[in-house]
Amino acid sequence: MDALIAAAGRALATGDPLGALNRVALREDAPALALRGIAMAQLGDLALARERLRDAARAFGANAVVARARCIIAEAEIALVSRDLGRSTRALDDARATLEAHGDHVNAAHARHLEARYRLLRGRLDEADEMLVDIAPDALPPALRAAHELVVAGIAMRRLKTGRVHAALARAVNAARTAGIPALLAEVETASRVLHTTAARRLTHDAESPLLLADVEALLASPALVVDGCRHVVRQADTLLSLSRRPVLFALVRALGASWPSDVSRERLIKHAFRTQYVDDTHRARLRVEIGRLRTVLRPLADVSATRGGFSLVPHDAHEIVVLIPPDDTPHADVLALLADGEAWSSSALALALGVSQRTAQRSLDALAAADKVQAYGRGRARRWMTGAIPGFTTTLLLPGPLPGS
Repeated sequence: MDALIAAAGRALATGDPLGALNRVALREDAPALALRGIAMAQLGDLALARERLRDAARAFGANAVVARARCIIAEAEIALVSRDLGRSTRALDDARATLEAHGDHVNAAHARHLEARYRLLRGRLDEADEMLVDIAPDALPPALRAAHELVVAGIAMRRLKTGRVHAALARAVNAARTAGIPALLAEVETASRVLHTTAARRLTHDAESPLLLADVEALLASPALVVDGCRHVVRQADTLLSLSRRPVLFALVRALGASWPSDVSRERLIKHAFRTQYVDDTHRARLRVEIGRLRTVLRPLADVSATRGGFSLVPHDAHEIVVLIPPDDTPHADVLALLADGEAWSSSALALALGVSQRTAQRSLDALAAADKVQAYGRGRARRWMTGAIPGFTTTLLLPGPLPGS
């Protein structure tokens, strides 16, 4: 490796892409192409960065397996930033295995972090955890150690383990300061702000109050019966009843929980659950059927009791019923939750992350665009979506993934 290549590599490692380009911008050999690709990625020109990395992989040739594997990992990181979630991770797996076989454990660990982040974006928390098992963070350089702790914090955040989140972010701050890369330190600080912004709202019969992520964790660990409007479940301690596929039943239990200990009139329940302003005998008959179904579902935790005025929710063991609702209860808030990371998403990537059809994701984006909440650029397959402004709340509870305690 010549002096210019070594100097450019050191510049990239310290977050100085312009310094790296000053040394290799006019060179066309394989190492220079690879460094130019990484520099362009750091500057934000992801399309050109991907082209340079592919050029570098071809220039290295079939015999330079380690160098080609590093190019594949760099291209996979660009795909992750571009939210290209539909691509296969087989090439990344093969590149990681190649690096591990040749003793390049640092770049192999970086590949594992990328795979973990892919799985984290799609809500596969157990798989993301498995990717981190064999990594010894203390043996990593500071920048990669900070990235490792960010992934650990992301997994813990989605599982509502705020103690682990605080610890991981504290380690990430120390590692980022040691690395001395301003962009990395800014990323850690952005992740830390999630702990101090509204994660949900607590709704009772007489009040509504904002909750931080730690407050939500404490509430779900309490003996209260929680009607969780973020995940559409009813839970108490370790018992969890999912109503995510039964929206009418959830609408009924939410209305009953919000009015506890008072009852709710039949007319109000009909209007809330069936979304109609006109009540007749057919609606009352349907309400009786749905209340019967709700009684069956809630039997392990509560009963629905008929009163003179309507119906009321009666818990078996809990002394309190709390309704937990998202900080943004408007339609398509889950799409905004993903777009709030500041990256540009395609409709197909949003569909994969949310577990819905691409057409459903596109309809949500069109509705948000009509309300001036998101904006698109590009055409056809290159079209990407971003929010006009970052929402002032955390998005953890709106994202897909396993439920805490499930």
